Amino acid sequence: MKDTTYKITAFCSVKNNTISYNGNIVFKEAGNVSDFLKAAYKNLEIKYPKFFKMDALSKLAFIAAEVLLKQQGVHPEDEANIALVFSNRASSLETDRAHQESIQNKQNYYPSPAVFVYTLPNICLGEISIKYKLYSENSFFIFDNFNEQHLYNYSNMLLHDNLAEQVLCGWVDVDGDDYEAFLYLVSPEGSIAHEPKEIKFLYNT
Repeated sequence: MKDTTYKITAFCSVKNNTISYNGNIVFKEAGNVSDFLKAAYKNLEIKYPKFFKMDALSKLAFIAAEVLLKQQGVHPEDEANIALVFSNRASSLETDRAHQESIQNKQNYYPSPAVFVYTLPNICLGEISIKYKLYSENSFFIFDNFNEQHLYNYSNMLLHDNLAEQVLCGWVDVDGDDYEAFLYLVSPEGSIAHEPKEIKFLYNT
């Protein structure tokens, strides 16, 4: 499906201890993924206590979405009709490992419900939806690599079928201290053409 009327309104990238919005750095600090995300949360003055209970994947997705949506003037009280379409390669592997460690020792067997609840990658979508009161469509896909064609097709379908007014989509992946997030917002308005080649270019920027 091809519909050139849709545009990329804004994009956010989190990698290499750096957060950028539309190509401009908004935060940078050395540290492992846990320390970096906590520092970003405090520096960006985010007020959401549940953040500290999240797993690394949800924290990463939450930070990226927070930067992008806040810059776009999206507020929870608006109850915006924004669909979420995320993807990655590792699923919830980082949390799966933590859950496995909690059950493999038969002498100290204690599977934590607080860990187990994050053993699905789409839980990060729920965290963002709760914060921003999003009741629209959401999906999480697993690919070997960033798949701009799928994100393009799926987000266009949602907009074309009037299932959402905007779509927040992209890639959020955590595996050990390797992490990366790239989110972008698609809508009928914007300055960047919503095309696979543009999506890939922004992802690699």
